[in-house]
Amino acid sequence: MPLKRRNKREKEPEPEQIVAPEELPDYGKPLDQLELTEEDKEQDVERMLSAKNPDAPMNHARFSYKERCFKVTDAIQHTTFHFKFDGWLLEKKTDEAKAQMEMEKAIIEAKELREQEAFEKAIAAGADKPTSHEDDFKLDPTIRNQFDFAERASQTFNLTLRERSMSTEPPPSATINGFVNQAEIYDTYMRDIERQEYLREKQEREKAAAKDGKDSKKKEEVKPAAGPEKSEDVVHSSAMARSLKIIERMVMQNFYDEITMDYKYWNDEADMFRDGEGNLLPLWKFYNDRARRKQVTALCWNPKYPDLFGVGYGSYDFLKQGSGLICCFTLKNPSHPEYCFSTDSGVMCLDFHPQHPSLIAVGCYDGTVMVFDVRMKVNRPMYFSTIKKRKHTDPVWQVIWQDEDIGKNLNFYSISSDGRVTNWAMIKNELEPTDIMILQAQEVSGQKERDDEDTSLTGLAGGTCLDFNPFSHHLFVLGTEEGKIHKCSKAYNSQYLETYDDHHMSIYSVKWNPFVEHVFISASADWTVKIWDHREKHAMMSFDLNNAVGDVAWAPFASTVFVAVTADGKVNVFDLNENKHEPLCDQKAVKKSKLTHVVFNPLEPILLVGDDKGWVSTLKLSPNLRKITQPDKENPKSHKELEIEKLMRILASAGKAQAESGAQ
Repeated sequence: MPLKRRNKREKEPEPEQIVAPEELPDYGKPLDQLELTEEDKEQDVERMLSAKNPDAPMNHARFSYKERCFKVTDAIQHTTFHFKFDGWLLEKKTDEAKAQMEMEKAIIEAKELREQEAFEKAIAAGADKPTSHEDDFKLDPTIRNQFDFAERASQTFNLTLRERSMSTEPPPSATINGFVNQAEIYDTYMRDIERQEYLREKQEREKAAAKDGKDSKKKEEVKPAAGPEKSEDVVHSSAMARSLKIIERMVMQNFYDEITMDYKYWNDEADMFRDGEGNLLPLWKFYNDRARRKQVTALCWNPKYPDLFGVGYGSYDFLKQGSGLICCFTLKNPSHPEYCFSTDSGVMCLDFHPQHPSLIAVGCYDGTVMVFDVRMKVNRPMYFSTIKKRKHTDPVWQVIWQDEDIGKNLNFYSISSDGRVTNWAMIKNELEPTDIMILQAQEVSGQKERDDEDTSLTGLAGGTCLDFNPFSHHLFVLGTEEGKIHKCSKAYNSQYLETYDDHHMSIYSVKWNPFVEHVFISASADWTVKIWDHREKHAMMSFDLNNAVGDVAWAPFASTVFVAVTADGKVNVFDLNENKHEPLCDQKAVKKSKLTHVVFNPLEPILLVGDDKGWVSTLKLSPNLRKITQPDKENPKSHKELEIEKLMRILASAGKAQAESGAQ
């Protein structure tokens, strides 16, 4: 704070003392006063004050009892006082202040008494007004400091340390203890034996009473008491199994703690500095020793439990066929499957029921379809097809559950290489088949008509994949080994509604868009992924991935995001809203393996990919790969409307470009 110091003058005479003018001291300039020019007077001399005490030691050492040696410490008091002044203010309530006030009051009263006496004397002498010499001795308040000395300085305050603390209620806890010895154990066993003997005797008395025809009242008296006859096996009980499962999941969560944290909270901050690019973070890998030398042939998430998924194991090689395996894994325990079922033939496809999540429909390489219930503890299916019930004669490539039929029976559809699309209804204890479509092999355009004998020898087209429209349940598309895609309906089982033949090799996957009802996507062995509008004859968009495409899947959170896996082990993630020509991410997920299937999690931004070595990898999408269009404040729309509008705009521009290239 600015400080200003002025020279001190002599004390003024007290009001009651009258001093003659000639006795006043001389207030002239001192003889040794410094003569300053006007320029020197305008110049300010600054002095800086520091809070550091120069007299404090710099290397103060103290003995540390912890390390048993002297350590240099910084805890030194550096604060020093540059200015200290004792105040003269007094509190009115104190005795000293009261005494001073009484003294001042007495002085004022004495002064007034003297003035009154002087006034009366002047009146008696005949003067007009008494004169007072007190005003002559008052100093002029306008006199300036003749030295013209000023000093300004400032001092900063050191920040004081503050303690911050908080208190919480401790978690509820209980102390349970007990002591047991050999005698108590022996007594417990003896009481249990006596109880069993007592129950046995009661049962014998009840049987004897029943034979003798005693009345009902007596029968009620000898009714056996409730309770098990034999002591329960705690080690092999269901409660023990549940407790062990919980403990195992806790151990696995601690073991994979870093991966669990990435799964919940990881977001790649590098996406903020790169536009149009993203990456995939590998999380868990799932494998089972029983699936050795088998390929991942099917993947499916459970509709009710978002952390549970099923994996089907088999083989796509005709010469390496064997038994199949179905494993249900959970993200809470990557080390071991929750449920496991084996089949005589390799598993080619599976699907969870949307309303009954414990039911799994399975299709095998030998043409058998079956239904498993994960709640059953036995390793056998609830339902399975037989030769009597006209099972498929070739591998079943896909099964899909459908809504209940007119008779309220659960049913699912299957497609096979034998050219049949069959509906299987679960009636009583059997599967009742109904052929919905027979896939006839189409003749090459321009070929001459054959006679009746040749026509009868025409074979059936092998179906490879199938998907029902989520908005129009009677409409479905299917792919064939010839590279053709057929649009069919449940109401017309004699002919195709439309045939799309832009692909040149076998179709591996067809999927309807979850937002737009007339758009679907296909993946083929001809290295391409195509997007179709089922109202148009040719594909709207096509993407060449330079290798055979094993599977493709739409993202559940955006209408323009899809992912495709290829035989060279790459995962290609596209977002048509960001880039309509190239993928935002083409990351290699496995080494020296082929990726066979991919599926999105319905809730979390993660996906599963399976390979031909039996491994299932979990990958998490970075923020650039899972962008969601936010509604506008001026024109608020729902998320579904925004996604439909976004994809339709992209397909419209692609259709115009295709029309212009065709016109040229």
